[in-house]
Amino acid sequence: MCGIVGILARGARVSPEVLEKATRSLAHRGPDDSGTIIFRQELPEPVEVGLGNRRLAILDLSPLGHQPMQDPVTGNWIVFNGEIYNFRQIRAELEREDVSFAGNSDTEVLLKAYGRWGERCLDRVRGMFAFAVWNAREQQMFLARDALGIKPLYYCVAEKHFLFASELRTLLGTGLVSGGLDTAGLLNYLAFGSPCDPNTLIQGIRALLPGHCLTWRNGQVELKKYWELASQSLQTDSGSEQSGELVVKNIRNVLLESIRLHTVSDVPIGVFLSGGIDSSSIVALLTEAGVRPQTFSLVFREVTYSESEHSREIARHYGTEHHEICVSQQDALDALPGALRAMDQPTVDGVNTYIISQAAHAAGLKVALSGLGGDEMFAGYSTFRMAPRVEWAAELWCHTPAGLRYGFARILDSFSNSDQNRKLHALVSEPKKIIHPCFLSRMLFTPDQVSRLVGAADGDAEDRAYVPFRAMLEDARRLDPLNRVSYLEMRGYMLNTLLRDADVMSMAHSLEIRVPFVDRRLASYLQSVPGAWKMHSGVPKPLLVGALERKLPDALVRRPKRGFTLPFEHWLRDEMRAMVETALAKQSEDAFSSYLNFSAVRGVWEDFLVGRTSWARPWSLYVLRKWCDAHL
Repeated sequence: MCGIVGILARGARVSPEVLEKATRSLAHRGPDDSGTIIFRQELPEPVEVGLGNRRLAILDLSPLGHQPMQDPVTGNWIVFNGEIYNFRQIRAELEREDVSFAGNSDTEVLLKAYGRWGERCLDRVRGMFAFAVWNAREQQMFLARDALGIKPLYYCVAEKHFLFASELRTLLGTGLVSGGLDTAGLLNYLAFGSPCDPNTLIQGIRALLPGHCLTWRNGQVELKKYWELASQSLQTDSGSEQSGELVVKNIRNVLLESIRLHTVSDVPIGVFLSGGIDSSSIVALLTEAGVRPQTFSLVFREVTYSESEHSREIARHYGTEHHEICVSQQDALDALPGALRAMDQPTVDGVNTYIISQAAHAAGLKVALSGLGGDEMFAGYSTFRMAPRVEWAAELWCHTPAGLRYGFARILDSFSNSDQNRKLHALVSEPKKIIHPCFLSRMLFTPDQVSRLVGAADGDAEDRAYVPFRAMLEDARRLDPLNRVSYLEMRGYMLNTLLRDADVMSMAHSLEIRVPFVDRRLASYLQSVPGAWKMHSGVPKPLLVGALERKLPDALVRRPKRGFTLPFEHWLRDEMRAMVETALAKQSEDAFSSYLNFSAVRGVWEDFLVGRTSWARPWSLYVLRKWCDAHL
């Protein structure tokens, strides 16, 4: 696991000082090693290439894993962030073709695989990654991001430079990016609490999309999709018990394979255990694979927020070496400044991941498995029941006479004094701006509220803000309603909030989080299973529970779903009130004040104080203010 950066200059030089500074800015991602290289190519035109890497050593702890790494046979250079879990199988295949290796790292395997197969190497790799290879023969830079977007990769095309990095802040810090706030990314953030890839909060900086690669050559950039979440209906009789048994058996095999791959490491691996179905399933599968894991649970001293009895039960059930990391609400409150500093882009979520990662790092952990993705893959959210029904109703509503729609919207407008009522009003009055009910469930501010906060955004920014969602929906149209929700949750909330937060908040503490459920083979297979099979019984996540052969305690399976929550509703009215209130009352000549309407911002805070909106709305504005103050 690492942080990477690259600067390419046409008709200009790469400043060693700028490259070193950019590499140092990623030190938290890789405290074990650091490296930079600058080299120049004269033909067909002068190009100077600078590459930097910070390394968190997980595989091959020796100096032979140092980056940037060059292949002496091809002359290619690589900087790589991530883990290739099946690197040993790929290495064996390459060795059969007489390819030789100097060390035992997955970085060298990926470099040699690209040298042998080029872009087609992406068809073979399973893992989480963002990497760049300078192709010496073709005089071009090749970038790629993993299929489901576990690892981030940002890039910028400037007048004389092409830049890329693991973090947006690194690109900003080079001084080669203009640094203005991007309105499309801002609209995404206000609507959903995070920018939506490929949009970012900064003009000119884009996120490389999951399953995509990029080639830079002679100042020109070409984007290409190398993998997509395919969907082909199973050629089986949906009423056949035999077919159902086969599906569960196949899921079980893919899960076990994913778990085994995710344990590839030269350092100890722990598991974040909450006591819920997803993290408990990880422990169950590890145990079946012959691994007795160490489990780590974060528990509050205050009983109201603690789930320690559930995690203890699972730890006892599977005989794990269990560690409880006890924190108080004050400990969590004290961690907030650090969590805000860790945000590469503003996010309404992520503080919980920061606290868990901080505690795990303090306990000596370098790698942890997480149950992230289980809800998206196995239909664990309430949206899986709600969205297909609302989708059907919304489709009918769009064909209702406009006069009737507007009349009903006016009636609802008088009741729009809560978050849920405002969302319903938005669906009734502006159904085309909602795109899909799945997005409605994740919505922070409605389109009408966003307009009041930002004012009249230019048409280009609005179009760019909606492009990612329209593209998602277009890709998902061929899926059945429930699988469509799964796809949209993976490409929306999971990608732009959960995975992004997991990356930056864990790497702030030099901790690698691995997510066995977010596996391209598992995702492909589950998208091919009829959606109705994922909710065919009264058991939550029946395909996952069935694949575990019902080895999870029944009480755990049946208990109400509950996430790890922090008491923000209380904090914003008590300990944090003065801090947030002062920040939102501040009006000055800065980026935040120049883009947002002051009276609308104050209105959100006042609505919270009288109970007309939840804590997430004013908290999102506070986070945005702090981020703008720090980076703009």
